[in-house]
Amino acid sequence: MGDVSSKLKPVNTKDFQGEVLSSPTPVLVDFWAPWCGPCRAVTPVLEELTGSFADKAKFMSVNVDDNQDLAVRYGVMGIPTVIVFKGGNVSGQLIGAQSRKAYESLLNVALK
Repeated sequence: MGDVSSKLKPVNTKDFQGEVLSSPTPVLVDFWAPWCGPCRAVTPVLEELTGSFADKAKFMSVNVDDNQDLAVRYGVMGIPTVIVFKGGNVSGQLIGAQSRKAYESLLNVALK
């Protein structure tokens, strides 16, 4: 099974610093795994948001099976977990499948 989505750029331990922590814009990171049913439900919701936030935020995905160190570093205990990073720090996070509105407000807080 390939990447979760074409609109969520896969990121791994090696490029996490450059792509996420050093990003000038907020970055939404979806921590997921191919075997996770609720993760697949979240993907289309996040893909829709890429259009609304196209110039304001980046969207990435981390496969926790392949990048367990990142999951541990950010305390990801259950998936899907969505974390928004701003200026290299965690701005907010949601655990479990949530509504589009919940993800939107997470991003809007980071954009203030």
